[in-house]
Amino acid sequence: MEKSLRVIIKGYVQGVGFRYWAYRHATSLRIKGYVRNRPDGSVEVLASGDQEAVDHFLSLLRRGPSSALVEELEIDEVPGMVKEDVFRIKYD
Repeated sequence: MEKSLRVIIKGYVQGVGFRYWAYRHATSLRIKGYVRNRPDGSVEVLASGDQEAVDHFLSLLRRGPSSALVEELEIDEVPGMVKEDVFRIKYD
């Protein structure tokens, strides 16, 4: 069963390699979507894939890389299919 989530990660999460860390884990779990920095200092993740893989990825996002300090996650379920074919880092 497919599952899609939009996650906003708050805390000390920019400038610590969070996007590259998320990319490595997402691709190893065959998750589609993206990760990007937001202007407010948070990181946004769109993750879509097998429910078990997305749940595991979410548990990893709660911790983040060792250089980060995750303080809060805002999690929203995304209805329908995600249009991403792969997982990528957005630089916008």
